[in-house]
Amino acid sequence: MENKIAIVTGAAGGIGDAVVRALGHHDVVVAAVDRDAGQLAEAGAKWIADGVRVETFAVDVSDSVAVDAMVAAVEERLGPVDYLVNAAGVLRLGAVRDLTDTDWQETFAVNVHGVFHVSRAVVNRMVPRNRGAVVTVASNAASVPRAEMAAYAASKAAATHFTQSLGLEVARYGIRCNVVAPGSTATPMLTSMWHDDSGPRGTLEGRPEAFRVGIPLGKIATPSDVAEAVTFLLSDRAAHITLHSLTVDGGASLGA
Repeated sequence: MENKIAIVTGAAGGIGDAVVRALGHHDVVVAAVDRDAGQLAEAGAKWIADGVRVETFAVDVSDSVAVDAMVAAVEERLGPVDYLVNAAGVLRLGAVRDLTDTDWQETFAVNVHGVFHVSRAVVNRMVPRNRGAVVTVASNAASVPRAEMAAYAASKAAATHFTQSLGLEVARYGIRCNVVAPGSTATPMLTSMWHDDSGPRGTLEGRPEAFRVGIPLGKIATPSDVAEAVTFLLSDRAAHITLHSLTVDGGASLGA
């Protein structure tokens, strides 16, 4: 993977940060994308201090015009993009009856429209080169119903099927498109769901009242656990894998 060029969205978040670091460990040059310019600048300074070859781009992936301009800038400044990781995501919790139009629209704007915008822009440049790999970070909630997570689950299901359909269309050009579906991962998104000290225990042991099993492996994933799966699917070790969804949840979805 040395000297390959990668775009990682949601790079300032927990999983995105781990993906940037994992790719940097493999000597990939990373274009780190996030809409939070301040958090991205702070993360960028740390990556550079740790030896990661990275350039930051403050972009909202829900803005297709800004996305197209960003991808053009990446290729002009860094070179042809070999890898794309769609890791940008937002979570809006609440029962369906309580969700607002804004909750629903903002969730899909990032988790679905953003994946579409960036994937389209990048893949259109990969096709003439007959190479490339795309990984979308979705969720095990895409295949297992979750109470009070309908918007998030629906958006991740949409992103999953979009990525696989895209992969079917571009396989003839040597471009592979896969999905990594994490479960509970030690990030701010997870801790935002915990309201008291019982939160971690409920995640590990399950919550019958929410029809949710625990984690059979008995531990919450680290962002690096997810990043390793992403890196594998991008790499030539996965050269004959496409249209696949790899679940990284310690068994929490019971293989669904």
